[in-house]
Amino acid sequence: MTEAEKLLEPILKFLSCETPDAWVNEAKKKENLPIILRDHLACELKAGQTAMYLIRKYAVDKDSSKVLLEWFEPYEDFLYRKRGDLASLANKNNLSKAILPKSSNAQGKSPYSQDLIDKMVLLIKEELHHFYQVLEIMVKRDIPFDGITAGRYAKGMLKHVKTFEPDALVDKLIIGAYIEARSCERFAKLAPHLDDDLNKFYVSLLRSEARHYQDYLTLAGQVSGKDISERVAYFAKVEAELILSPDEDFKFHSGTPV
Repeated sequence: MTEAEKLLEPILKFLSCETPDAWVNEAKKKENLPIILRDHLACELKAGQTAMYLIRKYAVDKDSSKVLLEWFEPYEDFLYRKRGDLASLANKNNLSKAILPKSSNAQGKSPYSQDLIDKMVLLIKEELHHFYQVLEIMVKRDIPFDGITAGRYAKGMLKHVKTFEPDALVDKLIIGAYIEARSCERFAKLAPHLDDDLNKFYVSLLRSEARHYQDYLTLAGQVSGKDISERVAYFAKVEAELILSPDEDFKFHSGTPV
């Protein structure tokens, strides 16, 4: 068994379905590579932003919250405001100060704050590194980023999040696990149909993405303090429905192409 197969084994058990062949057939078309790469770029930033939102909302003090926002500013400038380029993003993936949890007397202090910070800061660093790598590939291939709209995938799961805490946070963490696991599964599905450089890049992403989904699940269980298998199974069905149902908007996480 190859390393990729070992990494994928628990992921395929976690997901309730595999990506349909119809999506793979669409994704491997050369004319769709720019769509895949643009959406992948946006997804890497979104994954980092999601992790940042979680630690800003649930774990860190005000100064650290500001530091996190500043960390993302050059990436958001590029993606949303069309400011900057590959060179301006070089060496930006670092923190200017330590990220600290809320003080012990602050409202909202929780026992999982430090674990949430540690896992999510590492995830952010990796997602922003992947963002830079995807952009490098796009620049090398003369594929401009000219904007892309959000698909239905993440929104389709987030609308099922409970409205009270800590259940809302648990749901968001479970959703994060499914997004990372599906990304990993799709990298593996798509890689064999790409040229050598892209194949190697997508296979290289499997290791970090596989760990990300596990980190999200671990945190969900820790925050809940009880068995979350029923909620995990609930979102497994929601996620599978989004993947298997017809979808007119082709994206990296889209459903079955119409």
